Amino acid sequence: MEELLRAALLADAGVTGHAGDRVNYGAHPQGAPRPGVVLNTISDAGGHLIAAPEVTSQARVQVDCYADSYGAAKHLSRAVRQALNGYVAGAILGCFHAAARDGRDGGIYRVSLDFDVQYRTT
Repeated sequence: MEELLRAALLADAGVTGHAGDRVNYGAHPQGAPRPGVVLNTISDAGGHLIAAPEVTSQARVQVDCYADSYGAAKHLSRAVRQALNGYVAGAILGCFHAAARDGRDGGIYRVSLDFDVQYRTT
């Protein structure tokens, strides 16, 4: 699921128009320019079926959009939201925007987006 979401963002012209190929899981590489996108899986709960193997899972993924200005972070977050909200492809059964919040750490601005993702595990 993680690789599929990253690939979806890298395939989206709106996202890459702002961030280039700077879409990563876990952390933005030290020294890499901004803007950039960082994805983190917040939770992942498998489906619960009696007498059957799990075939689907429900995850919450946080997507942080970092930039040197609030405006740049906000524009990138809008592109990410447009790319992922309602996304369905391959093993991704549905990806839906759930929450957003803004933040700042020193001179780095962040817009965080949460997505609920249902996906096929097999």
